[in-house]
Amino acid sequence: MTVPPTHPRYASLLLRERLVNAVEASVATPAGLIAHGRGEAFDYLLGERTHPFAEEAVRAAASLLLRARHPVLSVNGNVCALAMDDVVDVAGACGADIEINLFYWSSRREAAIRSAFASRHPGVVVRGQEGGRIPGLASHRATVDPLGIGDADVVMTPLEDGDRAEALLACGVQVIAIDLNPLSRTARAATVTIVDNIVRALPLLAREVVRQKREGTIDPTGYDNNSVLASAEHTLRAGAVGPEE
Repeated sequence: MTVPPTHPRYASLLLRERLVNAVEASVATPAGLIAHGRGEAFDYLLGERTHPFAEEAVRAAASLLLRARHPVLSVNGNVCALAMDDVVDVAGACGADIEINLFYWSSRREAAIRSAFASRHPGVVVRGQEGGRIPGLASHRATVDPLGIGDADVVMTPLEDGDRAEALLACGVQVIAIDLNPLSRTARAATVTIVDNIVRALPLLAREVVRQKREGTIDPTGYDNNSVLASAEHTLRAGAVGPEE
């Protein structure tokens, strides 16, 4: 698809096209397109920009990743399609593992995501869903790598439902969510919730990890996730600001 850069929805249309291509490549699923559209609606109300409450959560998330014994960044099809390079940047900055975790799992989809990473980032290890289980989950999301998410103390779970976030927390794992809906189960359950579009949040997170490492400031003192969610909800309800022109 050719979209003129002057189109008012240029950036949004490009992201949609990435996801359509990802479905055709077996990386994402049609259900993922529905989920993305729902997120777009929230992002529109946020003005398609990063707010102070998201920046606060990014600082806390960077601190969690840097203090973790074993951080893992969980990747599904939409994350791979929209923000694969940024996931690699965050993982490299904080020493995290990357692991595929899919609700609509198939060996073909897992192989397609591995291939997508390998084509752009040769040498980056991407773990898969095999050998271990998260207690309390019935879906295929319960299946994990025992040396990856199965051994993690901090897991970032962007763009997904809340069942796995709740199950991980019940196992004593701290969860970082990236979710445009501050009312979702994932957002409310997570230790830290970044209410922002993943394509803006992950580059900010990578830079913040690097900054905190350089300056030695890795203590998220006073962070309150409920307060962050309340600020995000207030912005959505009071603002309906629409995107900046």
